[in-house]
Amino acid sequence: MFKPVSILLLAACLTGPVMANENSETAKAAAPDPAALAQKLQACGACHGEKGDKPLLPEYPMLAGQHADYLAAALRHYRDGRRNNVIMAAQVQALALTESDIKALAEYFSKQPSPLATLHR
Repeated sequence: MFKPVSILLLAACLTGPVMANENSETAKAAAPDPAALAQKLQACGACHGEKGDKPLLPEYPMLAGQHADYLAAALRHYRDGRRNNVIMAAQVQALALTESDIKALAEYFSKQPSPLATLHR
C-alpha cells in the first residue's frame, strides 16, 4: 500500500520547509524526524487512506482537504483527552504525537485532493 521511499520523500518535503524557517536551535530540535513522520503518516493512512481520502469504514472521517487548523485541533484534543474516541485516543498516545508532528500531519492531509465538496467549490 505504502512505498517506503515515497513516504520518506514526502516526510522530507513536509519537514524541510519547517526546518528551514526555524531560527532557534530548540525549534530545530522539535522538527519532526522524516522517518518517524513517515511511520505516523502510514499509521493514519491505515484507517483514513494513504492520502486521507479513502477511509477504511464509512464512519471514519475523510481527512483529505480538511482545514489544517481543524485537523491539528482535533489531534490535540484527542491527545489531551478533550475529544473522545477510543481508537483515536489510543492511536495518538501510541504514536506519541508532538506539536511538530501534529502540524506536519495536518498540513499534509489538508493539501491532499478531496472528493468532498463545499459551497465554494
